Amino acid sequence: MNPPACVLFDLDGTLLDTAPDLAAALNRLRRERGETAWPFALIRPTVSHGSPGMLKASFGVGADHPLYAELNQRFLALYQEFIAVETALFPGMAEVLAHLETNAIPWGVVTNKPGFLTEPLLKALGLWTRAACVVSGDTLAKCKPDPEPLWYACKQAGVDPSRSLYVGDAERDVQAGNRAGMIALAAGFGYLDAEDRPQEWGAAGVLSQPVDLFHWLGVTVQNPATSAPAAATTAQSGTPPTAPIIQ
Repeated sequence: MNPPACVLFDLDGTLLDTAPDLAAALNRLRRERGETAWPFALIRPTVSHGSPGMLKASFGVGADHPLYAELNQRFLALYQEFIAVETALFPGMAEVLAHLETNAIPWGVVTNKPGFLTEPLLKALGLWTRAACVVSGDTLAKCKPDPEPLWYACKQAGVDPSRSLYVGDAERDVQAGNRAGMIALAAGFGYLDAEDRPQEWGAAGVLSQPVDLFHWLGVTVQNPATSAPAAATTAQSGTPPTAPIIQ
């Protein structure tokens, strides 16, 4: 398999494990509202659906509810204040990025997360200047599952979409990737709930862990990825690790 021209990642639940900080913000909001904290296991599967999904699950408040705007504004403010306390690259993702950079394969981010959160988060983890392109949910008039953000990202990176990969942990990510003419991969290690069936989304493959991506890069990993603590340390320092031995 030939290496791709570019690899684009969804952010929450694919490139970064942001659930701990988002869950902390949600529980601070719940306590402010006189509610008890929710278990992390209940919050994690809602993260890929953004603040609308998290507020709907936790408070039963949809986007059309009179209280939604107030709750959403406060939730995002609480999250922004402590946006990168426990957030880190998923275990093994640091090695994937190191391989891409070592082999001059550009990588980038296409997320529905708004730019005022995306940029400071990537900067806090030392990833902002490493990415060839970053497209947030409000960069364009359209967002995923529309393919326009992926086409725009490929244009920014100077690559052909048909020779590029897009990885995401939600069905809309796979839909966007397919519509953009890219190879779409489902991140099975992301924020899926019990009802999600990523093998039925139409993805070219489902990754059980980030290092599974090496197969799609045309390489074979001889050494396993580092442990979660090592990957987290790398993410926070922003220093690329040594790529695993490949052939």
